[in-house]
Parts: sequence; structure tokens; C-alpha cells
Amino acid sequence: MPVLTNIGCLATCRDEGWQGDIHVIDDAALAWEDEHILWVGKESDLPYRYSHFEKLNARRKLVIPGLIDCHTHLAFGGWREKEFEQRIIGKSYLEIAQSGGGILSTVAQTRRASGEELIIRCHGILAGMAALGITTIECKSGYGLNLKDEVKQLQVYRKLHNEQALDLVPTLLAAHTVPPEFASAKEDYLKLLCEELIPAVGEKKLAEFCDVFVEKSAFNIEEARKVLNAGNKAGLGAKLHADQLSDSNGAGLAAEMGAVSADHLECISQEGIQHLRDAGVIAVALPLASLFTFQKPLDARRLVREGVPVAVATDFNPGSAPSYHLPLAMTLACVQNRLTPKEVLKGATLYAAKAVGRNSDRGSLEAGKLADFAIIDSPEPDHWLYHFRANACLLTVKRGKVIHEQK
Repeated sequence: MPVLTNIGCLATCRDEGWQGDIHVIDDAALAWEDEHILWVGKESDLPYRYSHFEKLNARRKLVIPGLIDCHTHLAFGGWREKEFEQRIIGKSYLEIAQSGGGILSTVAQTRRASGEELIIRCHGILAGMAALGITTIECKSGYGLNLKDEVKQLQVYRKLHNEQALDLVPTLLAAHTVPPEFASAKEDYLKLLCEELIPAVGEKKLAEFCDVFVEKSAFNIEEARKVLNAGNKAGLGAKLHADQLSDSNGAGLAAEMGAVSADHLECISQEGIQHLRDAGVIAVALPLASLFTFQKPLDARRLVREGVPVAVATDFNPGSAPSYHLPLAMTLACVQNRLTPKEVLKGATLYAAKAVGRNSDRGSLEAGKLADFAIIDSPEPDHWLYHFRANACLLTVKRGKVIHEQK
């Protein structure tokens, strides 16, 4: 039963208030037992019953809730570094996809990879994430695009969840794009999705959410609605890739379907913002994707002004966001998406937890919640995200156990 003492600044990130309200406690302490937090507050107010617990010294550093990456494409085969150069010289995301690159090139490589190969690769990535202070991640399928390989990806996530410390939240993204074997038979692929693939995943309980890419190069509103209705019937919550490359009214569909989140939103309309606000949908900013695709970033300031909660995630994938460095995405969310550091911290903790349906037990530092937290080598959040470093995380604790310590 340890107590973390000598905390210079503790950001609790509770739900009360607005996006920038992170409810800081200076000169703080935090007590926990097994997996759960017992007490948080001023060290001078530490109850006597905790005073004899084992003491850990935070050395006057910043303590934050464990970071949550609420949008990743964790398991995939190969990389797509050639597309990096193509984008630099002026080719668009759609042009690359139409020439045989993009998602379908990763689909081919992922189909060739065995489940064990994907697991080995993901273990290394997850260890890197833990070292950054990340304690929970959402992980999408979407690089199989058939029953066998979508199930393979989701089974990889189930196995990884049980083999290492981070919590994985699996999402079915079989509606990522149309696979090559259905290139001229999109309706047949939709039928496969809605009548076979989605029900099978729901029956096996391999995913918690059903996601769909709403875009000209993927699925339109009517098609996406069919997919999400099939997901709902199979017991899967709704998430959307929405309004990334054009205003496709993805935000409106997210609101209509009661989605837990709408992600990307670079091209969201004012009407779309209002739909998200009225329906209580979490918006997810993905600044790494904007950076790597040379796209105008989401103006998250507009959403915050309208009362839409904005989470921040990496969109880690081999094409448009080939980095799992969530603190980098957080700094970019400041300079590209125009969120303040405090707003970004709440976006990568409590609001990210909401975007994966996990805010009841994580995302903030409060009694009763999981003892998921990180010690950051910085005096407070503004300085941490302003002074970007390769890794400022000194210690990561997941469910009460140290899973990373910087030597």
C-alpha cells in the first residue's frame, strides 16, 4: 500500500468544469492499494491511516493520469515509407490510394503476416507506449477486410491484452475501405460486412466498437449507417472516421447514431459541430495525421468554444500517422489544433477515456479509480507540452504497478 509523496503539481483532470479545467493540486500526495486509488489531496492533509504506507518520492515533479490513446491502428504488416516521399512531392492521399498505395497496400501485407508475427511486433510498440506514460489504448482492425483476417487482428488484440500491462480496447474497422476483390462489387462487400463479418465479431465478443471511414474514397453516409446499424445489432458501440478529407456530414451521422466519438474532423462544418455538441459526442483531434498528410489541421478552438469535448490521439498507422508518440501529438494539438496545454491534457486523459467508454474507472486521479498515472519531468503541464523532449516520462504506473521507470 504505497503513497506517492513530494508531488510538485498533480493534475487530477476530473470531469467537472470545461476542457481546460484540470483541477491541479500543488504539494500533493496520492495513496493507492492494489489496483485502485484510495486518496488524493494535499500532502499536508494526508490521513493518518496512510502515513505508515511505503513512501515513493515524486521529487517535486508533475503527476498526471495515465495517458489514453483513443485512436490507433496498432497491428499491421509492413510500413509505407515510399508514400512519405510521394506526399512531400505533392501527391494527395486520394491519388496515392488510387495508384495502389494507401490502406490497400497495408491490407496486402497484413494478410500475409501471421498472428504471431503481429503479436511480436506489437509487444515492442506497446513497451514504447508504456515508456511515454500511456496506460490504455484503443486499437482498430481494418487491415484484413475479410472475415479471416479481421478476426486475426482482433484475436491479436485479445491476446496482447492478456500478455502485457496496457489495457487494449478493440474496435472493428472492417469498413475501412473496399478490398480489391470487391472493387467492382461494393454492395456485395457491404452485405458481407453486415450479414456475416460484424455478427461473427459480435458473437465472439472480439470488439467493443464498430468504426467506419466516411469519405469519398471509402463509404458514404447511407452505407456507413448500414454498417453502424449492423454493429449496434451485434452489440458494438459506434465510432466514426468523419469529415477528414471533405465535409461528408460524418459528424451529423455520429450524432444520429449516438457514437461515442467522431474522429479527425478536419473539414467539419459549423452544423456538424452543433450536432456533436447536442448529442454529447466526443470529438477526437488527430494532429499527426494532419502533419503527415500536409492537410489543414482541425481548428479545435471552434469546437471548444461551442462546448464540444475534444480528445487527442495519435491515429498511429503505417501511412498517414506513423508514430505512436502521444506526447508529440499533444504538443502538436497545441500548435496545430489551437488547444491550450491544459485542454490537451484533459483531452488525452479524461476525454480520451470517454471516447473509449472507460471514464468510469480511469482518465482522472480520484479515489476509487484505477491507479494509472505517470510522473513527468516537468514542473507543470504548460511547461511540459511547450518544452518538447524525446521523453519526459520518469515513471509509469498501471493498475498500481510500476511498468516503466526511466533510468
